[in-house]
Amino acid sequence: MKIVIGCDHAGFSIKKAVKEHILAKGYEVEDVGTYSADSCHYPLYAHAAAEKILSGECQLGILICGTGIGMSMAANKHPGIRAACCSDVFSARLTREHNDANMLCFGERVVGIGLALDLVDTFLGATYMNSGNHPIRVAMLSEIEKGSF
Repeated sequence: MKIVIGCDHAGFSIKKAVKEHILAKGYEVEDVGTYSADSCHYPLYAHAAAEKILSGECQLGILICGTGIGMSMAANKHPGIRAACCSDVFSARLTREHNDANMLCFGERVVGIGLALDLVDTFLGATYMNSGNHPIRVAMLSEIEKGSF
């Protein structure tokens, strides 16, 4: 599985550790930047990461900014992206299992490195349940995106 990772300046210092952790778990990683702590604009990196998922080049994504909120908002502007901002492992697991989320977002200013790695492990280790009411609800999200809800 190939994972896309991106961040802005506020997530830059934790991105390297997260990337190394993902690689050590045996995943391929596509890093779309940023590549320095210089001030930059998070929508650029959320867009680049979302495009990698929508093209099929990557299956899941990790986005990091100061809070995770801006990245999730920007990524969710792309139809077909279901980005979840999580700061606890319960939410990281359930967003994959119930919502078929394809991007995990979190904030470097909110979580430390230990929790960040736990969030990543939980998100990447969970699978979409695709049963019960979950497929109906995910389909409803797609209908909202199409404007036909």
